[in-house]
Amino acid sequence: MAKIIYTHTDEAPLLATYSFLPILRAFTSPAGVEVETKDISLAGRILAAFRDRLPADQQTEDALAQLGALAKTPEANILKLPNISASVPQLKAAVAELQGLGYAIPDYPDEPEDDEQRAVRAVYDRIKGSAVNPVLREGNSDRRVPAAVKNYARRHPHSVAEWSHDSKTRVGTLDDHDFRHNEKSVVMDHDDTLQFRLVGDDGTTTVLKPELPVLAGEIIDGTFMSARALDAFLADQVEQARRDGVILSVHLKATMMKVSDPVLFGHAVRVYFHELFDRYGDQLEAAGLSANNGLGSIIAGIDTLPEDLREGVREAIQHGYEQGPRLSAVNSDKGISNLHVPSDVIIDASMPALIRNGGRLWDMTGAEGDTLAVIPDSSYAGVYAATIEDAKANGKFDPTTVGTVPNVGLMAKKAEEYGSHDKTFIIDRPGTVQVVDQTGNVLLEHQVEAGDIWRACQTKDEAVRDWVKLAVTRSRLSDTPVVFWLDDERAHDRAVAEKVRAYLPEHDTDGLDIRILSPIEATKHTLRRFRAGQDTISATGNVLRDFLTDLFPILEVGTSAKTLSIVPLLAGGGLFETGSGGSAPKHVQQFLAEDHLRWDSLGEYLAIAESLRFHARATGDDRVRVIGDALDQATERYLDEDRSPSRKAGEIDDRGSHYWVARYWAEALAAQTEDAELAARFAPVAKALADGEQTITDELLAVQGSPVDLGGYYRPDDAKATAAMRPSATFNAIIDGIAD
Repeated sequence: MAKIIYTHTDEAPLLATYSFLPILRAFTSPAGVEVETKDISLAGRILAAFRDRLPADQQTEDALAQLGALAKTPEANILKLPNISASVPQLKAAVAELQGLGYAIPDYPDEPEDDEQRAVRAVYDRIKGSAVNPVLREGNSDRRVPAAVKNYARRHPHSVAEWSHDSKTRVGTLDDHDFRHNEKSVVMDHDDTLQFRLVGDDGTTTVLKPELPVLAGEIIDGTFMSARALDAFLADQVEQARRDGVILSVHLKATMMKVSDPVLFGHAVRVYFHELFDRYGDQLEAAGLSANNGLGSIIAGIDTLPEDLREGVREAIQHGYEQGPRLSAVNSDKGISNLHVPSDVIIDASMPALIRNGGRLWDMTGAEGDTLAVIPDSSYAGVYAATIEDAKANGKFDPTTVGTVPNVGLMAKKAEEYGSHDKTFIIDRPGTVQVVDQTGNVLLEHQVEAGDIWRACQTKDEAVRDWVKLAVTRSRLSDTPVVFWLDDERAHDRAVAEKVRAYLPEHDTDGLDIRILSPIEATKHTLRRFRAGQDTISATGNVLRDFLTDLFPILEVGTSAKTLSIVPLLAGGGLFETGSGGSAPKHVQQFLAEDHLRWDSLGEYLAIAESLRFHARATGDDRVRVIGDALDQATERYLDEDRSPSRKAGEIDDRGSHYWVARYWAEALAAQTEDAELAARFAPVAKALADGEQTITDELLAVQGSPVDLGGYYRPDDAKATAAMRPSATFNAIIDGIAD
């Protein structure tokens, strides 16, 4: 029997799973569908990685590896919920929690001192950052806002702030010496094995990566960020923000770019709080307090410093706030700044929020103001800069009239996964980084200095070919123009563009509007159409896919969690992603404080319906299709009747939304005429849910307002989490009775 895999992940999506998974299993049981869970949570990945160190009763399977193998088969049908892409502070917090629960796993070694610690660090480095997605995404991405969601947003537009023509908000980015400007690229003309090495000016050679197997047709890139240029740029941005009286904010992707961006973040922390690091940098480093982990980790570690240093460090931090420009706040009430935690400000969520809010953020006093948004690397900073300039000139984006921007993303075979793997290195001495083939020929090389960040990227020809096919297919099916966002001034993009031009003639493109534009020109072109209510498919690389599939949905419908994300796997299976989890931590904080989960499972509903239809096509089971179609009807009704979770405790939350979706789903199945047995099976369920409305809603609301004990944040106690997420005995009895 074919299975549907429902991933066990983290934070708010995991909490929602405790409530909704029993509903899914109950509604699909009449068709004999088996829904199996696989634990790819951060805690689960840690325990799997160190299972050999644990007793048998604590060992867990390597679910991620299992799913990675499954994704390469035609049978794959995986529902992928958002998971934590861990920064170092998150990783350490998860390790500490697991140790407190009795798991004898090692500490994360900041500075490994021996082979054992280096081996442990290597294991943890494979877990942190965007470790899950490259394993599962054995296909390219097809992501879009469903018609039901778009129609609802037009009828019930989300709040969008006005823009002032005089707004001082702008993007600051490097104009040289960054990843974009230093990029070099080569297309392999034969299979080979490459080696990365640093030839030091002192005559020594270090092998950075001993072997990288490559195939003919693959694109191999190398580039670096100059630490010297970065520091000068950041110092200039701090001074400009101070001079202009605007809020300073730094926007990075320290989760996906798990090696490079925490280091960039650390540079920003050191430059802003330069007095702190000028006076105490050596002592902080000796105590293991790294700017790369954010100001929050330094503040948390002050009490570990020698007593005679503590007050001086506190004063230097306070003086930094006073002397520096206004600093953006993540939570001003709790004193959490933009520079506290590298994973707190993720560019793909933070920049669209800034644009939707009229270009304004909040400083550490809670005051709102125009913002200098610092995006060090210029590769895609121009996308946000162009959007901001458009907003200044033309005003806010109106959700009732704008078009939509689906995305076809190049990500198969780990394509364009800059920085989220083992091809990024912090250079420890001046020299030349070289990429050489088996015969010793130097394919790429860069002159670098100590502290520079060098990174490589590998894009397989198979992935690009499939990406072009998917873009043409989507354009044809939806009769929508498609733009390939490729920058002719970047070596990598030039190589990709050549492949796009070579592969387009393999498809029927007659009558289709397909063009290649630089990201800045593509932004301007797409925004003109967007404002005119016209739709445009964006075909982009993986990092830009991440950015655009937050930017446009947030402007269109208020959130990226309401998008449909399908990954047609190269082997014929399907991966169905359920939206963005960027807001998940805040939702959990609220839930723990007042038993109200404002997470919206809409992404799950949309993905499940697609997964069920895929299952029906794969197995020939029409009953499964009927169940999936009924869920789509329930989802549209859920939107039309505004049953989404409220932000406030004492009102409907995600558990209440699950009740309404289950009720509408049952009513749709009872009303359909394609499968009489299903209709008869669900008619009494629909009646029971309708009759029990008052009792069920009362039971769901009665628990709100008090703190919740889940037994763990990264590894909740299943019994406690189930009790918390299924508090209505009446609702539970109806759902659990369906499969009887």
